[in-house]
Amino acid sequence: MRAATKAYLVGGGVGSLAAAAFMIRDGNVRGEDITILEELDVLGGSLDGSGDAAAGYSMRGGRMFTTDNYECTWALFRDIPSLGDPGVSVYEETLAFNAKHPAHSMARLVDANRVKVPVKSMGFSMHNRSELLKLAEAEETALGATRISEWLSPSFFETSFWYMWATTFAFQPWHSAVEFRRYLHRFLLEFSRIDTLGGVKRTVYNQYDSLVRPLQRWLAAKGVRMDTGYRVTAIDHETRDGCFVATALRCTKHGGSEVITVAKDDLVFVQNGSMTDASSLGSMTAPPAKLTRADSGGWRLWEALADEHPGFGRPAAFDRCIAQSCWESFTVTLRTPNFFAAMEAFTGNAAGTGGLVTFKDSAWLMSVVLAHQPHFLNQPAGVSVFWGYALLPDRVGDFVPKAMADCSGMEILEELRGHLHLDPEVFTSGTCIPCRMPYITSMFMPRSPGDRPLPVPEGSGNLAFISQFVEIPEDVVFTVEYSVRAAQMAVYGLMGIDLRVPGVTPHDASRRAQFEALVKAFE
Repeated sequence: MRAATKAYLVGGGVGSLAAAAFMIRDGNVRGEDITILEELDVLGGSLDGSGDAAAGYSMRGGRMFTTDNYECTWALFRDIPSLGDPGVSVYEETLAFNAKHPAHSMARLVDANRVKVPVKSMGFSMHNRSELLKLAEAEETALGATRISEWLSPSFFETSFWYMWATTFAFQPWHSAVEFRRYLHRFLLEFSRIDTLGGVKRTVYNQYDSLVRPLQRWLAAKGVRMDTGYRVTAIDHETRDGCFVATALRCTKHGGSEVITVAKDDLVFVQNGSMTDASSLGSMTAPPAKLTRADSGGWRLWEALADEHPGFGRPAAFDRCIAQSCWESFTVTLRTPNFFAAMEAFTGNAAGTGGLVTFKDSAWLMSVVLAHQPHFLNQPAGVSVFWGYALLPDRVGDFVPKAMADCSGMEILEELRGHLHLDPEVFTSGTCIPCRMPYITSMFMPRSPGDRPLPVPEGSGNLAFISQFVEIPEDVVFTVEYSVRAAQMAVYGLMGIDLRVPGVTPHDASRRAQFEALVKAFE
């Protein structure tokens, strides 16, 4: 095993936090020899959560979890104590919570008349089934950089299955056919229960409070240095024995410049690309600012590195079409129980037991979800919080005559109220904070081999990548598992740790799972 003097992690997302934990736990690296450099004033990357009851809470989103998958994530969090009880791991806490609050959605799709759409049947024709099977069985080399819409007919995108699968995982018809195929295999167990989301597991609070904060506290106790306000603008390097070797990190902090020397035995881990780069928040009276590529600093470091080394990927495959990777979310803070009571009566689900409620006929393709309350650690009694998002924010609303991207929080609530046929008073005490994310599904963009670097690229001496934009065979992006798995692979690979990274569980090879999916496809 390679002994590292120091390790530097560029970016403070969950991947970097996980990498630091793996170095300590499995690589015998001292915590005080690990430094995380994050540009924002808070760590956690896309797993964020902030605010208070007075100003309103905000979270850009939350990733879906299951306990049938997420092998690396749960293996890590078995060793991380929960915030509420140091004698219980985050994993144990999550299992207990979901045993107490099992998920079984009874209102997955709602039509324009506020009628719950029957979703036991996926709505496939024989042609739809044939096309889906052909895509699922195709080799990735055959799919290449094609889009989902090149393999499936227009009628497929009107099926109940597509509305549920697409909004659960945030797919669009123009996204990568390879990634869609991987999802079909990775989440085959979810195929037969996509109508109830019975396999979905939730954390006790939002994922920042339930995952990031416990992990960050564990790392801090180990002595890990977590420096915020740092932007790494360039990585100096040289070639040694034919390998790319990082020699210094050039940073800015509060307008000043700083150079961090990378010694011979030091390691560098870079979070290349960002799905929440150039995010912006709106308010009850103003829409989020429409930030553009000019505001996207998180991609520039990867672009510069890729220009220097052919094995470091091609970021242009992912960051050049905001129109196809952008959507908008919103977080609503309520100070009266009216909306939650109305939703629970309509859906038949108590808060925290349902799933995404998708308004399938909405111009914005809007969905909302009510989590178990409280959803934030500092959330007082009498306050409730829910989250929603829309996959088509550039379209004019059904009840508000403008695109969602141009709407304030108040106007988003008006659109939601219209779809649910609710009285105006239901949101009188609400605070809605919209969030625009121009790159949120950029990792889904069509790609070719080589567009994503390996966690430890061939020809790299001391630099590895950790992100949603590395290549991991069989696994799927837009999951916490992908970041954690990339971190484990990067640490083990760069340090030469002789331990096995947990494999991707082959549920798609299970005869029972295959049979249940087949039955579901023909219902």
